[in-house]
Amino acid sequence: MTASCKSPVKTKEAKQLRKLVLALLAAAAFLGPLAAWAQTQIYDPKTHTWVNYDKKKARQYYARNNQAPEAFRMQTVTFRTAEPPGTIIIDGNQHFLYLVQPGGQAIRYGIGVGREGFGWAGIVRVGRTAEWPTWTPPAEMVARDPNAAKWAAGMPGGPENPLGARALYLYEGDQDTIYRIHGTAEPWTIGLDVSSGCIRMNNDDIVDLASRIKIGAKVIVLMQGAALYKGV
Repeated sequence: MTASCKSPVKTKEAKQLRKLVLALLAAAAFLGPLAAWAQTQIYDPKTHTWVNYDKKKARQYYARNNQAPEAFRMQTVTFRTAEPPGTIIIDGNQHFLYLVQPGGQAIRYGIGVGREGFGWAGIVRVGRTAEWPTWTPPAEMVARDPNAAKWAAGMPGGPENPLGARALYLYEGDQDTIYRIHGTAEPWTIGLDVSSGCIRMNNDDIVDLASRIKIGAKVIVLMQGAALYKGV
């Protein structure tokens, strides 16, 4: 099976939509308020202010420090949720992925998420995982991106592969949603809205996450203004 990302499809069934909205609202209550701004911001300890964090600043920061800002580095945090340990909760607006732990804690990782028009929300599960996965761009990406077109038949896994060191394949029931949580060959993009709908992490973090999760793990994706994945 190949790996790719594509745009979401809105659900047509009112009952399923209502069920999802209620579930997302319940989960959001434990996450706390989501960010009110569209622009990513990070805290500057020198000026004690929140500052905008865009692609240019992200490149400059990574070039100077060879790592993402502290907020987007893996760390254990206090986290209130009714979800059991092993659940993954993704706050796309804040660019954080939480792996729920016992005792009211979670391991928090920084992530890159879908750019404008590619955000989505839903409740899915980890269907399978892969080490250094093959990347096969979807037809829509091949059509709009010349760089992707040359890999229409699949790009072998490796350091330059867009899926990075690991991929967690997200399923709805027994169906592959075409969305993934995966590594990246562009670690400076963590904290930004950059992808075609997949959730990206730096390679060290996705290796760590993949070593901790179980197949079938529940994944809750929260994102303001996002389309809802069909069938959830």
